[in-house]
Amino acid sequence: MADREAPFAVVTGGGTAGHVLPALAVAEGLVARGHDPSTIHYAGCRRGIETRLLPETPFPHVFDDVVGFQRSVSRRNLGFVPKMLRARRAAIARFRAARPRVVVSVGGYASMPSVFAARALDIPVVVVSYDLRPGRASRLAAKRAAACAVAFPDSPLPRATVTGAPVRQSILDVDRSTGRVPARAALGLPDDRFVVAVMGGSQGSGVLNAAVASWLDRVGADRGLAVRHAVGERFVDDAQPARDGTDGVLYQPVGYEADMALVYAAADLLVGRGGASTVHEVAVTGVPAILVPWAESADDHQAANVGWLSDAGAAVLLAEDDVERLGDVIEELRADDAARDRLSTRAMARGEVHRSGALAALVESVAARS
Repeated sequence: MADREAPFAVVTGGGTAGHVLPALAVAEGLVARGHDPSTIHYAGCRRGIETRLLPETPFPHVFDDVVGFQRSVSRRNLGFVPKMLRARRAAIARFRAARPRVVVSVGGYASMPSVFAARALDIPVVVVSYDLRPGRASRLAAKRAAACAVAFPDSPLPRATVTGAPVRQSILDVDRSTGRVPARAALGLPDDRFVVAVMGGSQGSGVLNAAVASWLDRVGADRGLAVRHAVGERFVDDAQPARDGTDGVLYQPVGYEADMALVYAAADLLVGRGGASTVHEVAVTGVPAILVPWAESADDHQAANVGWLSDAGAAVLLAEDDVERLGDVIEELRADDAARDRLSTRAMARGEVHRSGALAALVESVAARS
């Protein structure tokens, strides 16, 4: 991690897009406040999606060989402690060589080596928590953190400041009114169809894939419909075949969606899960959304996240055990322009807190005290 100059901050966390994208948003927020990208470093893990995403950014980065602790009995748990100890030692060595002013943790097991190293060297830690119910890594890091930047009021974390969630600048810049036509052109979507975007998270969702397949069987002849569907790379081989729209619905299955800003701008309606990134990006962009929380998420945090929107009439919450109704709910919203407009307006109102820049300002204030 030794680079052109000592890092101002190390942003850490990873494994899935739900951690990596907020980490990148934190880094971008600091750059927007005048920090050179070369002074904002990233620490993630070798098995995560960050190995694909970080090389395309200007941020120096390192990937530790760590694994998460499985809740169920798993042979992977045998490697958890030794890998974590080795990664902690490596992080301590990096921080001694180029001491950062602050370490910013966005959670997940990939953040733990850098958090432990920061504690050992008395480097202040800022925990960034964007789930309504913080995860285990965030709760552990928060016990001795200098500050916690949280997205929701009444956070259970100590020394919490409501700053809004980290959202990438490309998402903050989405304007669905002016960006619709160019976004559809970039994605190969027609301008004259109702576009439904289905996003199952970076890993994809078998539950959503099955529900969408069932719905497509019913509406296959509909020439007014286009569907952009991120099925997840692990499900690509089993996905419904693409349809060019000549004789009915236009269907675009993709393994992973690289540019979500285009999707939010292009879509008339989004179907997604309840991860924090999705929830906050729906709020920022105002895209009308049906959100299906993952039923097995830790502490049912996805349902809590979605409830923050649905309780305000800013999204439709559809329980996973009711997902067979997905097609019906899509069709109801497709037929009701006023309902979609209400969802959009109320979502945008929820998303105002994420535009303040308060998160980066908090990180700077903690660094200034170090």
